[in-house]
Amino acid sequence: MRRLIEIATERRVTVVMFMVAIVLFGMVSLSRLKLNLLPDISYPTLTVRTELTGAAPAEVENLITKPIEEAVGVVRNVRVVRSVSRSGQSDVTIEFLWGTDMDIAGVDVREKLDILVLPLEANRPMLLRFDPSSEPIVRLGLLFRDDAEESAIEGQLKTLRRLAEDRVKTDLEAQEGTAAVKVSGGLEDEIQIRVDQQKLSQLGLSIDQIAARIRAENINLSGGRLEEGDQRFLVRTLNEFQSVDEFRDAIVGYAGNTPVYLRDVATVERGYKEREAITRVRGRESVELAVYKEGDANTVQVAGRVERRLEALREALPGDIELVKIYDQSTFISSAVNDVRLAAILGGLIAVFVLYGFLRDARATTIVGIAIPVSVIGTFLLMYVNDVSLNIMSLGGIALAVGMLVDNSIVVLENIVRKREQGESIVEAARSGTTEVGSAVVAATLTTIAVFFPM
Repeated sequence: MRRLIEIATERRVTVVMFMVAIVLFGMVSLSRLKLNLLPDISYPTLTVRTELTGAAPAEVENLITKPIEEAVGVVRNVRVVRSVSRSGQSDVTIEFLWGTDMDIAGVDVREKLDILVLPLEANRPMLLRFDPSSEPIVRLGLLFRDDAEESAIEGQLKTLRRLAEDRVKTDLEAQEGTAAVKVSGGLEDEIQIRVDQQKLSQLGLSIDQIAARIRAENINLSGGRLEEGDQRFLVRTLNEFQSVDEFRDAIVGYAGNTPVYLRDVATVERGYKEREAITRVRGRESVELAVYKEGDANTVQVAGRVERRLEALREALPGDIELVKIYDQSTFISSAVNDVRLAAILGGLIAVFVLYGFLRDARATTIVGIAIPVSVIGTFLLMYVNDVSLNIMSLGGIALAVGMLVDNSIVVLENIVRKREQGESIVEAARSGTTEVGSAVVAATLTTIAVFFPM
């Protein structure tokens, strides 16, 4: 301690330059710190979503959910596996231990899913980097600017849905930190096949036969390869339906030697999926886009990237369509953190004024006033190195530390002033006054650190 005090009093220019360096590095670190409402207390999660159209929840659980749970439950660092089985959909959420590398965890989970045997009717499992039970960080509304006639609303809703899925959704999902974008509202295209049960009965066909035949016809398959000299050609059979007429002309069975076409036993037309929700913005029907962030991504940074991308999207949209922000979680986070930051600054200023009221010494008060911001700015460098975000808890800790800085400064300065009154020079008073109380100040500070460091 004595040697440190001697260096500080003898090499004053070096100490000043060291303080300037701390301030510079601290300011750079402050500009790069993440901004959150609270520290990251959510476990890293992955969600496996699998769809089995038309299946009841019990079948989804037995055929999809349980096999997936058993397969992913043996992945390294898995803490909890929980699931939700709905009609036609299975969600299996995997929570990992703290510090797990989510990129490696995702590869491990995908390997387990690739060797899993699921029903042929089930879609390929999707691996999502977010928890579906969590709230989206941004909600957007896509709508036409002016009210349209009743006859034009259907066409507008179809246009909005296609634009949201084909353009806006794909652009936003490409942003770093964005896990998924869910689209709801509007009219979603669907080919509707209304089967005539009486005609089926007359021809001796069943619904299952019709469904199996349509699935078999509406598919692209590999046809092997052709070799010609030193060239090799891959062959594919393109058999997916391209229009409603191709659906109608599909052969679904035979009555004797006569082929039965789908149009003979059913009405095929282009329609829309059944609407489960209606979204309104400013009193008009619209399409909503909900943006979800990855589990370990920063909310404010992701919302900022989305906002910057929205500016470019708005310029590319047709003139009569607007993209508006309905909800932004980062706004509340920024407001809450700014309030705590302002409270800490005001607390430091009030402490300086109170100190001046007691000391009645402008020089001593200025020293304390400089020590507070330098120490706080230096803390930002340590926060950046240790990946600690700016949040209401970390800022609250800084505000608490400001009070400790004032306490220590008052003790040291009062003893230095006493030494000056006894006739010692400025340098000698600073050296001897600090040496006398230095051990006590360090002991008091270490006691507080011992309490808070384990947390």
